[in-house]
Amino acid sequence: MAHTHHIKAIRRTLRREMPGTVGLIADVHDFTAMTRYRSFAFRDHTAYLRQVEGLLRSLAAQGAHTTVALFDPDEFTAFCTSRGIDPDTADSRTRFTAELAAGGARVAYAGQPIVSLVPQLIDKAARKATWEYATLILAEAGECADCGQDIGRAAFDAASHLLLSLLEAAGSGTHHLVCSVPVQEEQLITVLHAHRDGSDPAHLDETDAAEFVTVLAAGIAQRGTGGLVLRTTQHGVPDQLYGWRLQRDRLDPLTAGEVFSAYCTDAETGEPVAPESGVEYRAGFPVDQPDSHH
Repeated sequence: MAHTHHIKAIRRTLRREMPGTVGLIADVHDFTAMTRYRSFAFRDHTAYLRQVEGLLRSLAAQGAHTTVALFDPDEFTAFCTSRGIDPDTADSRTRFTAELAAGGARVAYAGQPIVSLVPQLIDKAARKATWEYATLILAEAGECADCGQDIGRAAFDAASHLLLSLLEAAGSGTHHLVCSVPVQEEQLITVLHAHRDGSDPAHLDETDAAEFVTVLAAGIAQRGTGGLVLRTTQHGVPDQLYGWRLQRDRLDPLTAGEVFSAYCTDAETGEPVAPESGVEYRAGFPVDQPDSHH
């Protein structure tokens, strides 16, 4: 009997130490698509989300480390087709969720309510798709007809240089950067948070930085235009808003008026928007530019 209790205790310990993944259907439209499968037990998306939240809380109470992955019905169907398995089974959904654990968009569960978790997951998926698209653009850019240089690699190096130069010139504070690059008929948008104390290097998330640089590089590789804005927050002073225009492989500073206009105009309607209180709209400052090879 003692031996049996010992085995059970070991298994409980292993369950706590083995991370798990829960597939979540975040969108009502996607949820409706899954209801065509008879083996899918849920029919109401709101009730489904409550059940998932209850499961996550139960796993957390047991000490389990869980990530939540975005479950996409179209990707699920393609997964089942490629492997020749029946999509209308719980086992197929489990196998697909295991696949998501390796490479899908996912968020660590840390007790956040489902109403917060869903937008986090959707944002993560959007950022992952943007990064993958920008990476594809760089991979397909080819070589420069004049010098034979790999355009994608050169653009990535130039974007890395611009980001480091920008953070160096920005100085101390908490910095929020947004880069927008039109590519074909898509608008690629990437966000980066960084913090810098005095003359120390900026502290930032390496994955977020890689995403940001890749999107900026995609704009450079396309030899097009784009925009970059920086919001700096420091204790005791108003937030400072700066802006630049991406021209080929350069960041050209916007005037204070252009920054104000960009922030105080509705992007969809063109109608004016009231300026934000406690914010100063500033001209972009000079940024050390990379050496142009083309």
